[in-house]
Amino acid sequence: MTTAKDLFIIAMDPSPDRAVGQGDLSLALAAAELIDLLGTGVIAVDGDHIVPGGPPASGDRLLEQAAAGLTRQPPYERIEDWLWRRGRDLSAAYQSALEEDGELTRRRSSRLPFGTERVEPVDTPTRRRAVDRWDEKEPVLAALAAVVGIDSGRSDDEPGLDGEAVTTVVAAAHDAVMELEAVRQRRTIESAAFANLWRGP
Repeated sequence: MTTAKDLFIIAMDPSPDRAVGQGDLSLALAAAELIDLLGTGVIAVDGDHIVPGGPPASGDRLLEQAAAGLTRQPPYERIEDWLWRRGRDLSAAYQSALEEDGELTRRRSSRLPFGTERVEPVDTPTRRRAVDRWDEKEPVLAALAAVVGIDSGRSDDEPGLDGEAVTTVVAAAHDAVMELEAVRQRRTIESAAFANLWRGP
């Protein structure tokens, strides 16, 4: 399993205070992929750019797709640019992959955070591993969950992220999610103004 899949499973929690937007989650999933690629030496981070290294040996098809999509010629891609490019509809790709692997199931529900049916994790070793990581307040998973508004309950005196590169990726994901929220708010304001215009004085 990968950090991205663990994050997706944690984001499936049906609690009302954990409703996660697909756009936010997609950006965080892309960041999780970068962190896993960092951990295996497939990439390095130079400032805010992604420098590709060796080929991936993860055996995970989505992570291999992420590695295959890296810009391999200088000037290398900025982290935030890559998050936006890779993150497009990424939550849907992870949902499909986990459903194919039998890790998710669909159930009818009155609350529909991920489409016409609610998607729920199946009680498998994969889910238990993700939950264990979450319960242990593993720093990377907790930081990425915080990016999409899920509170892990970590305290400030617990160990932080391991390394400047990981911190840079998480910060870029946070900035991208904030930018996405700003776009949403702007569209809401524009829609309201347009509606008022048609209603007249």
